[in-house]
Amino acid sequence: MAQSAHHEAAKHHEAAAKSHKSAAEHHEKGDETTAAKHSKEAHGHFQKAHESSTKAHGMSSAKK
Repeated sequence: MAQSAHHEAAKHHEAAAKSHKSAAEHHEKGDETTAAKHSKEAHGHFQKAHESSTKAHGMSSAKK
């Protein structure tokens, strides 16, 4: 079960990275509205990644 939570965290980290990249690209083009949208998405994915990671590590610790 812990491995599944680790995979979930990794999935959200990857999505956050993509959103951060998109935000940076739009910022460089001067499109602050779209950059802010992608930044907000990245933050949401980061929060989900953190929750999944915390859950995974809690499960991993319980199995030791």
